[in-house]
Amino acid sequence: MKFLHLSDLHLGKRVNEFSMIEDQRYILKEILSIVNKEKPEGILIAGDVYDRSIPTEDAMRLWDEFLISLAGKKVPVYAISGNHDSAIRFSNHSALVEEAGIYLAPAYDGTCQKYQLADENGTVNIYLLPFIKPTMVRSAFPEEEMKNYTDACRVAIEHMDMNREERNILVAHQFVLGATRCDSEEVSVGGLDGVSADVFEGIDYVALGHIHGKQKVGKETIRYCGTPLKYSFSEKDHKKSVTVVELREKGIVEIREIPLTPLHDLREVRGSYEELMAKKNYEGTATDDYIHAVLTDENDVIDAVAKLRVVYPNLMKLSYDNKRTRTQQIVTEAKQVEKKTPIELFSEFFEKQNNQELTEEQKSFVLEQMEEIWEV
Repeated sequence: MKFLHLSDLHLGKRVNEFSMIEDQRYILKEILSIVNKEKPEGILIAGDVYDRSIPTEDAMRLWDEFLISLAGKKVPVYAISGNHDSAIRFSNHSALVEEAGIYLAPAYDGTCQKYQLADENGTVNIYLLPFIKPTMVRSAFPEEEMKNYTDACRVAIEHMDMNREERNILVAHQFVLGATRCDSEEVSVGGLDGVSADVFEGIDYVALGHIHGKQKVGKETIRYCGTPLKYSFSEKDHKKSVTVVELREKGIVEIREIPLTPLHDLREVRGSYEELMAKKNYEGTATDDYIHAVLTDENDVIDAVAKLRVVYPNLMKLSYDNKRTRTQQIVTEAKQVEKKTPIELFSEFFEKQNNQELTEEQKSFVLEQMEEIWEV
């Protein structure tokens, strides 16, 4: 049984004040062409359909067009809300659109929507788990002990009562610890909202959203498909794609990727002003791509943006890399800090102050205090 895994469409997004709506319309048409060729049994959309909780009219219209096209092709859609979406707005009219094979997960209330398909190898269960926080799960199951996001996901999954003898797919939108991040994602410093991959153990395929770079987390079958477009220059080296998942008999999952080609690439050009404006250096390239120009001139170029846009009309960002900027740059380990958990950061601080490591008893005490203070 074949599925296409998508996520983080971020419809209505603006990048450096440039509207991406036409680029999004273009890439959704490309995805529809892939649907025509692959003929999947369903589309899994793992959250952040919109870029904001109150989407623009253009974004809503584009989402409707995409769903209408899929409904016309008789391809079911299984979609959840992400942290950028309003879960209530996202699932509005969900009962009505289910008649057309469009399944939109409602706001989490302790139950998860479950849908069943069958083929020659038996049943496939699809579970839709929208973006959750511990407070949401705690209100549904006050008797359960929940200290963090891992506990919340564990409890939510346990209450799905999955039949592990059958094939199961979980569509979720969380930050799984160990995933490689980029600047365009909203993840808590220190990984406070991180979820251990262990909670997904035994599930045949976990279709994840939230992280913009395609990747597996721990196992091949716990995957982020990534965004269909580049949404920041931290993603300039990403190779965007659609993930194709085929579930054969129990225990056998085949995964492949189909590359996506955008209307405009998002890339960086580097050199002196004279080099970037020299025809020999840009001839044959797509000068209408979204550009971050890094000038290496020692002195600022007057009206550089306006001048560069003569050649690069979609110049999004201009910066300098020279002796002055390198001298002024503040050296920081912020990116490394963001990848560490709060207890790891505190342990390092304690060791530097006391020349000895935290004991397990001390570590347990600190964790309890953190959980009580943050009330996650």
